[in-house]
Amino acid sequence: MSLDLLPPAAIPPKTQGLRHVFAAAGYSAAGFRWMLREAAFRHELLAGGVTLAAFALVRVPLVHALVQIGLLLMLLALEAVNTAIERIVDRLSPDFSLFAKEAKDLGSFAVFCLLALNALSATVFLYGAIHGG
Repeated sequence: MSLDLLPPAAIPPKTQGLRHVFAAAGYSAAGFRWMLREAAFRHELLAGGVTLAAFALVRVPLVHALVQIGLLLMLLALEAVNTAIERIVDRLSPDFSLFAKEAKDLGSFAVFCLLALNALSATVFLYGAIHGG
């Protein structure tokens, strides 16, 4: 079973200083592009956009919108971590195993919890803006 290991001569050198900042930004951009291939990520991104558009329509206070943006970013980050866990588990346990199922279920539950928190907060903020509470 190949783990896609690079020979030592092909491993890029470590970067430092400003080069490291640019390299890290590039890695983050690559991760974002990867996540755009994931349906769940795209759905969460779309739902977040729709939520923020609704916030603008009913004039949700800025502080509430900023909290919601923070929750959305946490959700997207956790979705990326969950996807990383799934990819690692699939690589290490390509056949069905209880270990693999449990690891994936735990990641899924973590995402579900943050999805629920996003939905709850959006509902409360929208209700408050609409009903003046």
